[in-house]
Amino acid sequence: MCNFVNNASRMIDQVRKFTDSTNFNNALKVTLASVIPVFIASYLGHFEIGFTVAIGAFLTYPSDIPSNLKHKVNGVLVAALIVSGCNLLVNVLHPFPYILYPVISVVIFFLSMISVYGHRANMVSFSGLLATALAFGHVHTGWEMFQNSGLILLGGLFYLLISLLFHFVRPHRYVELQMAECIKLTSKYLKLRGDLWNIDADRPKIIEKQLHLQVELNTIQENIREVLIRNRPDTGSSNQNRKMLLVFISLVEIMELALSTSFDHSKLQEKFSGHPKVLATYQHLAYNLAATLKQLSKSIENKNQYISKHSLIKDLENLENVILEYAKATGETENSEGVWMLTNMVHYAEKQIEKIKVVERAFISAVSLQDLKGRDKDLDKLLAPQYYPWSTFRENLSFSSTNFRHSLRLTITILIGFLIGALFPLQNIYWILLTIVVIMRPGYGLTKERSYHRIFGTIVGGLIAFAILSVVHNHIAIGTFAIIAMILGFTFTAVNYKIGATFVTIYVVFVYGLLTPDITNVIQFRILDTVVGGGLAFIANYFFWPSWEFLNMRVHLKKSIEANRNYVEQISIFYNKKGEVTIAYRSARKNAFIEVSNLMASFQRMSQEPKSKQKQLPQLYKLVVLNHSMLSSSASLGTYIQSHKTTNASEAFNVVIKTVVRNLNDAIAVLEAKANHSELIPEVKEDVALRFTELKNIRAKELKESHLYDPEEFQQKMQEAQLVIEQLVWLTNLSENIFKSSMKLQDN
Repeated sequence: MCNFVNNASRMIDQVRKFTDSTNFNNALKVTLASVIPVFIASYLGHFEIGFTVAIGAFLTYPSDIPSNLKHKVNGVLVAALIVSGCNLLVNVLHPFPYILYPVISVVIFFLSMISVYGHRANMVSFSGLLATALAFGHVHTGWEMFQNSGLILLGGLFYLLISLLFHFVRPHRYVELQMAECIKLTSKYLKLRGDLWNIDADRPKIIEKQLHLQVELNTIQENIREVLIRNRPDTGSSNQNRKMLLVFISLVEIMELALSTSFDHSKLQEKFSGHPKVLATYQHLAYNLAATLKQLSKSIENKNQYISKHSLIKDLENLENVILEYAKATGETENSEGVWMLTNMVHYAEKQIEKIKVVERAFISAVSLQDLKGRDKDLDKLLAPQYYPWSTFRENLSFSSTNFRHSLRLTITILIGFLIGALFPLQNIYWILLTIVVIMRPGYGLTKERSYHRIFGTIVGGLIAFAILSVVHNHIAIGTFAIIAMILGFTFTAVNYKIGATFVTIYVVFVYGLLTPDITNVIQFRILDTVVGGGLAFIANYFFWPSWEFLNMRVHLKKSIEANRNYVEQISIFYNKKGEVTIAYRSARKNAFIEVSNLMASFQRMSQEPKSKQKQLPQLYKLVVLNHSMLSSSASLGTYIQSHKTTNASEAFNVVIKTVVRNLNDAIAVLEAKANHSELIPEVKEDVALRFTELKNIRAKELKESHLYDPEEFQQKMQEAQLVIEQLVWLTNLSENIFKSSMKLQDN
């Protein structure tokens, strides 16, 4: 009985979590906006009018992406106008095929190209392309075509009304759920760092997982920035807004600190092999850091009051006691290096606990402006500006642009779809066109995956729907099943396209089951048209100006190196000038994280492509890891000089930083094919080697000349010099390896 109750409770929690998710809420919006007009119009005896309004809502829905209210409204309005306009254009030109197909080709190409303006424009483009394809399914003439387009526009406006109602009823829930997901992913990242302390840990595999997590975190952090920061003028300085800002800023700092603090696990395992309790205690603390964040995430998702289950302060005290025991057991002379290593680990844990406590307090008590301490200043300057210059469109009108090649490829593939529909007795040509629009993506790997999933979902969904319709003949029951399938289809499409395609197919077949008695032919032709559309999209992405990722990898690689260089330069400026962290520094840090994540995402896409197109995969992966390590080392130096009162930067420091920047500039020049390799190799290598040999002595001399006669203060400053020198050595080695690997990449 107890197990039954526990299982039922878990099931209820899962259902509640599912229905509270952002994807479910989005699915509910479009379902309500589509179903309500049909119900009302059917009651009044005008089913076709309601159905047309529903199509307008359905086609406008993709453009409704999270953002501030003004951009949300503008995006949906533009999409509704484009959807209605495309439908009218097809109907007006349909009697004149010699005009229709050239004009539609231009429209499809233009709609696809506007995706160069970012995610919102991409989704507006998708709405327009869907509307253009669907317009060929039901052509109208005379006054009907204007009436039809007007009803579609009305459907888009009705969807906007439903979306605004959801927004005002639960204005903060989206940000809360995104924040919960961000906390959960950060927890997973910290958990992986804890896994590195296992003696038999597969460290390359764990590091690869961390890189994948950074890609996910980068995406979700951008979503939160877009909504949270752009919404500040609308929400003002409310407690909820301050709370979310404080949590978000703290999460970014937690990730930066985790990335910036790296330990030589092999050396530490060897050093403390005779004292396993030391590392086990630290690993326990590391796991509890992750567990605390995971518990916070669950508390937000379930809307429960947060009560901490872990005592991080006690875990820290246990670690400090274990270190004292180690120091006593090994003696003064033997343990100095080991204690210094362990002290660094304690400092890292202290900082993470401090930041996690800030997140905890934000969910327990109110947050004031003083709690932010000015850390929210100028955050809006970290966002990409929202404007759409014509020059961006014009600059992409060349074969060097991935968007241009994709737009041309999509246009030609749709024209081939028209040709196949004209040559063969297919029932619904527009299903082929819809399949091409939905499946086709700029990258080969994603198109291939979506093709398989779409075909699988269509076949399975068609069979399930046919089985249900052969048993159930009641229109009310079928309509109810259609609504449920629609909600589930839109919910799963964003997270599991295979399942989403299955439910969408069930929904479509149920709708046709209500409209026509010959459902067998509907299912057969839908499966056939989907296979044809999916096959065309797959073949076109392979043969028509393919955007193989190994070509894009070099672009992302160059951007990543540039971002790392800019970050290093800003760290150097901050170390020299001191003072407050500037917006230029924060922007450079953010861009470095983004570009390294983009580089990893590009590598992931490349690994999904045919083996013959995975050119120089090991060399590229090495450069991905080197850039990630470069970011980690830079963040380590930047975090240290922010959290410590540092001395004036030495001339030796500046010389080494200039060398690091020069190495990265040389790597960029090599990738751009603007430099002769042989001219770059001997650059000031002897001078740098000399600087590393004498850097510590130079620093000691500078400190003595500054009249630091207090031995303790002098030792503290020398410790700073030691830590800074270690990072400078590492940065220099990394920058040299990036340069050498870039040369090998270009030579092969």
